[in-house]
Amino acid sequence: MRKICVVITARASYSRIKTVLQAIQAHPQLDLQIVVAGSALISKFGNILPQLEAENLPVSAIISNLLDTESSTASAKTTGLAIIELATFFANHRPDVVVTVADRFETIATAIAAINMNIPLAHIQGGEVTGNIDDRIRNSISQLADLHFTATRQARTRLMGMGLPAQKVYCTGCPSIDLVRQHRHIDFDPYKMYGGIGARPDLNKPYLVVLQHPVTTEIIHSKWQIVCTLRALATLGMPVVWFWPNADPGTDGTAQGIRAFREANPGLPFHYFKHMESDHFIQLLKNSACLVGNSSVGIRECSALGVPAVNIGSRQRGRERGSNVVDCIPDADAIVAAVKQQLAHGHYPPVAIYGDGDAGVRIADRLATVPFILKKHLLPS
Repeated sequence: MRKICVVITARASYSRIKTVLQAIQAHPQLDLQIVVAGSALISKFGNILPQLEAENLPVSAIISNLLDTESSTASAKTTGLAIIELATFFANHRPDVVVTVADRFETIATAIAAINMNIPLAHIQGGEVTGNIDDRIRNSISQLADLHFTATRQARTRLMGMGLPAQKVYCTGCPSIDLVRQHRHIDFDPYKMYGGIGARPDLNKPYLVVLQHPVTTEIIHSKWQIVCTLRALATLGMPVVWFWPNADPGTDGTAQGIRAFREANPGLPFHYFKHMESDHFIQLLKNSACLVGNSSVGIRECSALGVPAVNIGSRQRGRERGSNVVDCIPDADAIVAAVKQQLAHGHYPPVAIYGDGDAGVRIADRLATVPFILKKHLLPS
């Protein structure tokens, strides 16, 4: 049995890896290890432990390493603590392959610990382009990794352009699209199931979903950027379902902006959630009139669902997108105009830029069959 260790450090990473975990667990030649760390353990950022338990996915270790989310110094220390703790886990449990997901700042800790211990490293979602520090993290991990699973063909081509051998780079699609393809209609009451705060607008009428994170290279602007979005949506007056931002530098400014605006405008039809299980989130997203913010959800999942998306600012600059995405600057008037444009258009034909729904199985099969030597060097397949 080949032992595969997957490290998950944030709620967003879980949706990017869930079907891979399931496929590894079901594979007769693979033994799954899961390490949960960072903001993936924190309630306000979306604790994933209950979801892993509900899915009967085994947690091998929990690493509490997240420090102050507002400080870039704390981000560096959070990463350093993860390296130390992951090295201990790898030494004690001896995985044959370590898997790291996407491009959040702390994911590089997984890569550094694994390669320094001569453990083959697999990276999911390399080769993409965005507009902040994630690019540097993602590209660094790509240079460290032994095996690559890209979400798009263009991402695969980009990695090979960085000098990576073609036999180490596989275009599998994005595992989050697997969840969209597998999704079936669910009747549920999000207010009853997930609580949250704010008004409880009727979701049988057109509503917006908002998911906006701070931009890590624009930390000092995070508060006014979110206030621009809040003012725009208040002007529109539509029901809004709002999700809490990721644990990134600048999150405190974003959170302060939301709280202050909420307290000053209690009559708005806005409801705020911390987190939602992926099937329920997809259902809410699918039924929405438009997604607003700067999350990759607007680029990935919304393209597969045909849901209109308004992408604000620079956070997703450079990422491949479908016709469902309208870009705008972080300005209240610009956001209002973009949302109105999307509402007038309505839903788009779904497109398969980020995969056809079988990424999890493809990745698990490759992890089982690609030969490794001396737990270091990857042989051509």
